[in-house]
Amino acid sequence: MFSKILIANRGEIAVRITKTCRRMGILTVAVYSDADADSLAVEMADEAVFIGPSPASQSYLRGEAILEAAKATGAQAIHPGFGFLSESAEFARACAGAGVVFIGPNPEAIEAMGDKIASKRSAVAAGVRVVPGQVGEIADAAHAVKIAEQIGYPVMIKASAGGGGKGIRVARGGSEVEEAVPAVRAEAKGAFGDDRLFIEKFIEHPRHIEIQVLGDQHGHVLHLFERECSIQRRNQKVIEEAPSPLIDPVTRKAMGEQAVALARAVKYDSAGTVEFVVGQDKSFYFLEMNTRLQVEHPVTELVTGLDLVEQMIRVAAGEPLGFNQGEVRIEGWAIESRIYAEDPYRGFLPSIGRLVRYQAPAEGARDGALVRNDTGVREGDEITMFYDPMIAKLSTWAPERAGAVRTMARALEDLDIQGVGHNAPFLSAVMDQARFKAGELSTSYIADEFPNGFEGLAPTPWQIDLMTAVAAFMHRLLAARAMGGRRSDVEARGEWVVVVGDETRRVRLTGSGERLEVTLLAEDRVVALEGVQWRPGLALFRGRLDGEEFTATVGFAVEGFRIRHRAATTRALILTPASAELHHRLPPKAPPDTSRQVICPMPGLVISMDVGEGDEIRAGQVVCVIEAMKMQNIIRAERDGVVKKIGAAAGDSVSADDVLAELA
Repeated sequence: MFSKILIANRGEIAVRITKTCRRMGILTVAVYSDADADSLAVEMADEAVFIGPSPASQSYLRGEAILEAAKATGAQAIHPGFGFLSESAEFARACAGAGVVFIGPNPEAIEAMGDKIASKRSAVAAGVRVVPGQVGEIADAAHAVKIAEQIGYPVMIKASAGGGGKGIRVARGGSEVEEAVPAVRAEAKGAFGDDRLFIEKFIEHPRHIEIQVLGDQHGHVLHLFERECSIQRRNQKVIEEAPSPLIDPVTRKAMGEQAVALARAVKYDSAGTVEFVVGQDKSFYFLEMNTRLQVEHPVTELVTGLDLVEQMIRVAAGEPLGFNQGEVRIEGWAIESRIYAEDPYRGFLPSIGRLVRYQAPAEGARDGALVRNDTGVREGDEITMFYDPMIAKLSTWAPERAGAVRTMARALEDLDIQGVGHNAPFLSAVMDQARFKAGELSTSYIADEFPNGFEGLAPTPWQIDLMTAVAAFMHRLLAARAMGGRRSDVEARGEWVVVVGDETRRVRLTGSGERLEVTLLAEDRVVALEGVQWRPGLALFRGRLDGEEFTATVGFAVEGFRIRHRAATTRALILTPASAELHHRLPPKAPPDTSRQVICPMPGLVISMDVGEGDEIRAGQVVCVIEAMKMQNIIRAERDGVVKKIGAAAGDSVSADDVLAELA
């Protein structure tokens, strides 16, 4: 067994690998860029080596610098994590040449299966059914259009070395293919150092289901069942689970055997994933193989009880697998939610900045279930534009799927993130949807359920009761403090008016301490709030409403309080009847008119400005391209007009809400 391992990665996966190494008694070496000098991964490692500036191309993709760090620290092996150099056969060979063990598959397996084009050819040769497409790289946009017309629209333009949702676009016509090819090529070059592309048919409403495989250097290969990864946005997985709600034992066996056959054909000797496009009728097609650890590996670990990082290390050290296929079982159900620094209310655009507040749910047992949180950040850390905007991977396990969903919904309530936008409200919305609870999934789920983007959900009647009680409790506590602890007019006054969003309710407040009874006078109904854990300054308000536990996110608005419970957000006011009457007479404030402005939706770097002053443009025309979080985003005009003023140029750094162009 190795005594020291270098981790050639960053963020949560570097922390994840370090934890397993610690448990195994193995020393760790972290490598870091300028942006990660004070990161949690660096803090946790036994040693750390600086490898270059913040852009990945100048640090985490520099294999020679990583090997120099391994040599300088005496590391015997390198774990590449996922992304960066994890699927580079060239780097794996360089490790062998330097006398360092690459903790991953052999270079020949990476070349045969890790490359998307090569893996398709291998699958075809093995008689595996694959998605229709061009088994070979495309030369340019014209070539791509020709292939797409032969296959039939819609098609997917994909980076051969792609992964993690990077380097992929869906095109439904020739003009979209022409736009996508240079964008995907640029993303692929920047993220993977390989700009080769290919095209395949895009199957409408499929499910994305993958099989986890594991092999050793002694010829043993087995599978660890499936993961459902159909909830995706921009081709990037958002919610994953194991097992799949669709797959029955017969289909599971067939998919597992096919995945093992492919892995065995290339003498696969590490952890890897065979991905399938699966129809709602359970028909499945080989899509690609990822020759590395997957981001979503925690759900497989939770249902099998295995540590995949440990298995990779043991296999790389030459040990045979310590179990066979018949000894692996699925126990319970696990779900993973990816917590991203992005604003779901603004099209899920990246949100960079400092984590002013970061409090994760408590890990461990919870009411017969489990909560796990994989993260690489701490409160005070900064989410930068150089890397993926992932904050954490929140996972839950329960004996059955419904319990895992309930536990995830509650765990998301307990997440407190301030300083950057985050997608917890959106994830909560999915957990509460009847379709998700029923397991009726597809890769178009988000587009189907949120066709106009995410704007939150309207509060349910129970949530309106919750928000009413929370606002009343906060008002009562603040009033009592203002009175120096003496009985305030909140208790003395008989009737109050609570405005929750568009609903106005007359209430009477009684109780003391951590208990408050809210009598809804119009309904002659009492709502009981008990076990309150909140004080001014806290963003999370915990309690029980009519016996049901909850956590709400609260804050102060210009008037009253801002309260969010799961995907429902509202403003709540506590008023006297006289004040309520005057308040309803106030005229609404009109928002500013920005219809003639092209607003930058995210912070990033301007790659190109495609219009100039005086140009006449049409709605939908490309105005500029902004790169953020390794993704190139095309910004389009929302109306016809003539460009009056340009607010940025290629090479400029821009912030969210900057005016990129103004129309006459």
